Amino acid sequence: MSNANKIIPLREQPRAEQWEPRRFKVFTARQLDKIEPLQRLDEDTRFAMRVVASVLPFRVNEYVIEELIDWDRVPDDPIYQLTFPQKDMLAPEHFERVAAALRGGDKAEIDATVAAVREALNPHPAGQMEHNIPEVDGEKIDGIQHKYNETVLFFPSQGQVCHSYCTFCFRWAQFIGDNDLKIATKEAGQLKKYVQAHPEITDILITGGDPLVMKTKNLRAHIEPLLELEQVRTIRIGSKALTFWPQRFVSDADADDLLALFREVRAAGKHLALMAHYNHWREMEPAIAREAIRRVRETGAQIRAQGPLLAHINDNAEDWARLWQTQVELGIVPYYMFVERDTGARHYFEVPLARAWEIYRDAMQQVSGLARTARGPSMSSHPGKVEIQGVTEIHGEKVFVLRLIQGRNADWVQRPFFAKYNPDATWLNHLEPALGEDRFFFEEELAALEN
Repeated sequence: MSNANKIIPLREQPRAEQWEPRRFKVFTARQLDKIEPLQRLDEDTRFAMRVVASVLPFRVNEYVIEELIDWDRVPDDPIYQLTFPQKDMLAPEHFERVAAALRGGDKAEIDATVAAVREALNPHPAGQMEHNIPEVDGEKIDGIQHKYNETVLFFPSQGQVCHSYCTFCFRWAQFIGDNDLKIATKEAGQLKKYVQAHPEITDILITGGDPLVMKTKNLRAHIEPLLELEQVRTIRIGSKALTFWPQRFVSDADADDLLALFREVRAAGKHLALMAHYNHWREMEPAIAREAIRRVRETGAQIRAQGPLLAHINDNAEDWARLWQTQVELGIVPYYMFVERDTGARHYFEVPLARAWEIYRDAMQQVSGLARTARGPSMSSHPGKVEIQGVTEIHGEKVFVLRLIQGRNADWVQRPFFAKYNPDATWLNHLEPALGEDRFFFEEELAALEN
């Protein structure tokens, strides 16, 4: 490990012209044995990685290995947990089934076993495939999701990969090579046509994968047509490149062109928001990561930071408080603390909702008002983004206080509702209505919308 934990004040950091271009070198499941630091681990641990990486996607680059992971702290290092497979990410019965198939060595058996396990991991939660993909004349439009009135999500096919994969990723099904589970489009003009047909849309979120794995010329082909639309006010780009490959903004061959595109968006009168995914304050410590942040902000783009609360990575108030405070100091707006989604390796990363709220509250108490812009803990569930506002007692009944920050029906937004207190609940479907109600206020209408 180099200087990953060394905080370098902004005034002392080298400028872009001092950074040497770095070759992007990536390792996938097939190259696990070629990752030199893994040779420190015992054979059983490395085999367990192979088992888990057969089910959940694995991809990590050399920058993450050398600059972000403290190998003296493995397996407890948070960035190691964020990027490398762990045995307990699969349920014991799933792990043993896949391990037995791998030991047997028959490809057909391995493929069938892996497919069955993946299907049990809820690959597309919250109605993504059934209810978020729009239709025109009864035909689904690939690569677009439209769940909330003002915002449409766009999945360009060239951006359906990441510089490294997160082990908790709720979009893991995008990366396993199954086209039936993948959301993506190759048609650049499709998005513009859809937006023009829906005047309520003001915000475009380009997502993936990670759109910033694309060459700038390809990203430009998707963004520039949108600049002609007066109804579009904000263009968002969801990315973890500031963590996993800050060279994208600093020393890559088309880094300057990317920043020029950001300026072009701003010159067209649109707000540009880089929706940065951060899970731990360590991700912002390397000097090049801070230089990348500086260069993005210099274009007039705003960086907003979001990420889920995760066991084994950031499930304590101190890490969140330091994360938010560091973001504010670097000019980033703390945006969301999410609850880990009910998909993939959820049982390994999930934190009970009651504990999540306690961590959020305790972290908020440690930071100034400028860092209290982060909303949460929020569940991106089927009806919408449900925020846990607290735990209280009403007429002698202990309850969760909840509200919808976003909803499939805009009229649901900001309406408080209550659920019976359940210390073990980790997702909305584990909660029951409180105070004598037999259903949550949105459930009847949600059922009607589904039909």
